[in-house]
Amino acid sequence: MNMQTRIEQALEAAVAAQEGAGCPPKLAAAIRHAVFPGGARIRPQLCIAVAMANGDTDPELADAAASAIELIHCASLVHDDLPCFDDAPTRRGQPSVHKAYGERLAVLAGDALIVTAFQTLGAAGARHPERMARVLQTVARGVGTPLGIIAGQAWECEPRVALSDYQRAKTGALFAAATAAGAQASGGDGETWRALGDWLGEAYQVADDVRDALADPEQLGKPVGRDVALGRPSSAIQHGLVGAVEHFERLVQGAIDAIPDCKGAGMLRQIVRMESERLAPKAWCANIEALAAERAAVRAATIQTA
Repeated sequence: MNMQTRIEQALEAAVAAQEGAGCPPKLAAAIRHAVFPGGARIRPQLCIAVAMANGDTDPELADAAASAIELIHCASLVHDDLPCFDDAPTRRGQPSVHKAYGERLAVLAGDALIVTAFQTLGAAGARHPERMARVLQTVARGVGTPLGIIAGQAWECEPRVALSDYQRAKTGALFAAATAAGAQASGGDGETWRALGDWLGEAYQVADDVRDALADPEQLGKPVGRDVALGRPSSAIQHGLVGAVEHFERLVQGAIDAIPDCKGAGMLRQIVRMESERLAPKAWCANIEALAAERAAVRAATIQTA
């Protein structure tokens, strides 16, 4: 079974387990809408890949950890899209959950996904309960306060925030949880693997900042220009587009260098390189200034004809 199939089957099982008799049908549909079809699934990929690099000695727990992290990520997207935050009408090329099912069900679906994540973890700890306890703590650390993704979202409500603190919490925390939990699920040392997630998580956020400034919304599957519109911290704003791309490339190299020597090191380096090319293609980055000028001209023309 390839990794992508393994991840999708684990997510399907986790979601289906919550769709039993008595579940409100619209809530069940909203939850499924939030999870499927998925995006790149990079966080669960990292989790499974690190578990494999550590021997994959408890596949059930590794799958549960990967599923939990992706379910929490999906919950964060549902909440991030709400009118009180981004007010985004689309996500992954389809209507966002609050557009498809209304705000009340979107809030509840996001909450339910977080609970489902921890239920999924709890159900997978029979073989190695001591490992499950460590994984549970790692995942919770990546979600809550003071340094998890909830804290990252909350920084948007503060008058000032350091860009690195914002990015480390909002995006990096769940990447770090993915790599650490993957190791712990297989009996490895989570802290040895946390740096890989830290580096790649920050790189992911920098790339997202650049794409928010330049990408086509249809290609991206969600609205663009939100950082400027909402006054959010952004690498593209702070460092400029060229500087942000250079920073992204340094972060990707840092992620590659952080991979410990192990049997699966080559596979992990390939995942990082493939993901970096997907996020910020080299040909795209090489023409970043010309692309920025083109996008600015299109926006100016749109404003003039409006």
